Amino acid sequence: MIARGLIIAAPHSGAGKTTVTLALLAALGRSGIAVRAAKAGPDYIDPGFHAAVTGAASVNLDSWAMPANLLDALAVESASSADLLVIEGVMGLFDGAPGKRGRRGATADLAARFELPVVLVIDVARQAQSAAALVRGFAGHDPAVRIAGVILNRVASERHRAMVTEAIAALGISVLGTVPRDAALALPERHLGLVQAGEHADLKVLIDRLADMAERHFRLDTILAKATPLDVAVSARAPGLPPPGQRVALASDQAFSFVYPHLVESWRRAGAEIIPFSPLADEPPPDRADSCWLPGGYPELHAAALAAARRFAIGLRRFAQTRPVHGECGGYMVLGQSIEDAAGRTHAMTGLLGHATSFAKPKLHLGYRSARLLADSALGHSGTIVRGHEFHYATLASAGGDEPFAEVTDSAGRAPTREGGRRGHVTGTFFHAIAAAE
Repeated sequence: MIARGLIIAAPHSGAGKTTVTLALLAALGRSGIAVRAAKAGPDYIDPGFHAAVTGAASVNLDSWAMPANLLDALAVESASSADLLVIEGVMGLFDGAPGKRGRRGATADLAARFELPVVLVIDVARQAQSAAALVRGFAGHDPAVRIAGVILNRVASERHRAMVTEAIAALGISVLGTVPRDAALALPERHLGLVQAGEHADLKVLIDRLADMAERHFRLDTILAKATPLDVAVSARAPGLPPPGQRVALASDQAFSFVYPHLVESWRRAGAEIIPFSPLADEPPPDRADSCWLPGGYPELHAAALAAARRFAIGLRRFAQTRPVHGECGGYMVLGQSIEDAAGRTHAMTGLLGHATSFAKPKLHLGYRSARLLADSALGHSGTIVRGHEFHYATLASAGGDEPFAEVTDSAGRAPTREGGRRGHVTGTFFHAIAAAE
């Protein structure tokens, strides 16, 4: 059986895509429909909410970073055990990196590739009939992208809803639901986006509230009817990144939670065993592991606790004497000499690399990256090109004196820079890996 699918998109970030996606998943799941979710583009936090609602991992589908056969395989695998696959978009529907059509990392790339309908979420908090002009433009912008309907977010009143709905209906496009202006439906945020799903003590209450709202205000049967089959032919699945070892010690807690499900699954498919441990609980990497991976997350929020985790630090240093250790973004920060928090307090880290990082003067670093490895490492052999992204506010307070890890180029193809560090068996970088380049 081929599952059906649809895409939740918006004209811009912050329009309410995640709220609508979670509400739809929760309401349909409550009615007995098997739903799965996926996320367009590079994102760690939204998939965590998807998984909390559906009970299944939510993969990323990235048309810029992933080879085409990996992209197709992940979509089909996600849909294979579901009645409906809901893909949450990234940024605005047509926003992406410069480059070849269909390989820009835009939500529209997925809509066109998989021929899936788009439900457009419009924030109408500061407009009424003018929303129809916006919808008209999105509906006609790309013939390969079909707008199947609209959900209105932050609707102030019944009169407001009626005015916007009447204007959009004149275009021949359905309004499939509304989200009332209600602070109780909001998801709290911090500097990298939403507060993670695992940090919500009342997440079940919020999910139930969203499901109740969708049952009252969404045309659920019509939305289901708009979904179309995800009929994609998949050849051999592209190999993911090679596992960094056969037994991978994976740091896993609230400070280290940014790891892509498709990467971990690719390691397992290659025969690797994943052994989680918690630096925040002062656990060292298990000695039976033959490699250690420190993913990104929020070490800056837990810097004092990590600085006090002496058993973890001593154990990691001992581990690194004989086995590879790699840190991505937050993990890279913990491998350095210190982290300066937003209040200007400096916390000693593991000191396995020579750099130091700071949040005293945060600066956004955001975008796709292509990295050519400068030596054999946990990500692959020297010369391998890996695609991924950066998203952090930390800055280098001191670059240290280590050998660079990779030659990194942004999506615009600007002159490459040498970034990250390597010393002995230890490597690290702000760069998050998604897939090996084609």
